[in-house]
Amino acid sequence: MTDNALTLAQDRLLLPAGLDAGGLERTFGTLLGPGIDFGDLYFQHARRESWSVEDGIVKDGAHSIEQGVGVRAIAGEKTGFSYSDDIHGDALLAAAQSARAISRDGGAQPARALVRGNARALYPALDPIDGIGNEAKVEVLKRLDRYLRA
Repeated sequence: MTDNALTLAQDRLLLPAGLDAGGLERTFGTLLGPGIDFGDLYFQHARRESWSVEDGIVKDGAHSIEQGVGVRAIAGEKTGFSYSDDIHGDALLAAAQSARAISRDGGAQPARALVRGNARALYPALDPIDGIGNEAKVEVLKRLDRYLRA
């Protein structure tokens, strides 16, 4: 994982939710209790934007954000999944408790330090929505509208 991707994840997912490495360690401490062999968190953040121009006038604009976190716990041959649309400490802990419910009863083990992996970046950590300002987007659409009408 590149530093740029990590910074983007912190800026878009963790910091707005008031999360830091300590919060993630608490979640993993809850998730990886007795009976759980492996667990992980999958964060999702997708933004969509659309604009429409008709006769040189912006007729419609929309922006949406979908985000959440999936939690997976593996105990032997059993796998437990949980998902939360909310990304904050309490929601992560509740999702971790749900995912680990497949294991036998027992308390959570102490939180372990997070270890940064050396995953190969498959895609650049670029957000195309931020690549150009709204005014410039509208101007491009207006120019395209004029060109097509010519």
